[in-house]
Amino acid sequence: MTFQPKTEDLLYEERDQIGWLTLNRPSTRNAMTFSMYEGVGELCAQPLADLPRVLVITGAGDRAFAAGTDISQFVDFRSEDDVFAYETRMSAVLSLVESCPIPTIAAIRGACTGGGAAIAAACDLRIGAPSAVFGVPIARTLGNCLSLDNYRRISAIIGPSRFKEIMFRARLVGSAESLAIGWLHEVVDTDDDLLEVTAKIARELLELAPLTLRATKRALLDIRDGFDEELGRDLVSMCYLSNDFKEGVDAFIGKRKPHWTGT
Repeated sequence: MTFQPKTEDLLYEERDQIGWLTLNRPSTRNAMTFSMYEGVGELCAQPLADLPRVLVITGAGDRAFAAGTDISQFVDFRSEDDVFAYETRMSAVLSLVESCPIPTIAAIRGACTGGGAAIAAACDLRIGAPSAVFGVPIARTLGNCLSLDNYRRISAIIGPSRFKEIMFRARLVGSAESLAIGWLHEVVDTDDDLLEVTAKIARELLELAPLTLRATKRALLDIRDGFDEELGRDLVSMCYLSNDFKEGVDAFIGKRKPHWTGT
């Protein structure tokens, strides 16, 4: 069954085994509401059989991927309970994105800041347009902080020293520098090329062994967060004892292209 968002601020469609989730509040630069965050998490938590083979997350319009959390969501914060409930909620959503068993790609145009940067960081690949801008300038704007999960998540991508400098100076990083520091994996030639190039990359992933990608994703998260030897054994068993591994060996020996089933 194709996922149906519960809010019109999210758009979702599947085409040729690729899911396209659009953050759809262009008038606010796609500032995220709680219902939007929860919708993103609900999609990523779908059973594997109900998921597409690859998921792309992008923002509507040409101004932003997502410019953080809608500030109006914070107006009623009065107590520690409010604060920790918010952070617990966000941590659960981002963990679902990060652990989603299929490859996820953030296609970024314009501002990718605050909560938008956190969503992009939870994706496996980040493809940027020339207009893409990354940062978390809260030392200049709100005066709050990130959750420990998000400090760890983003610093694991670009390194703690570089992330500290970006946070301390509350600066925004353009697409060229984002590519140089490893935040973006690729920058396309023009903003108009973004979705076409992202679709091409998604189709490349469709040609690869799903279990290898899934094992790689889980292994790297485990290495980042604390090595679990038993998980390592599980991943090896999952891949080596799969139908796909047998198919890969047979196809290699037979000099033909393998047909992957993810089983």
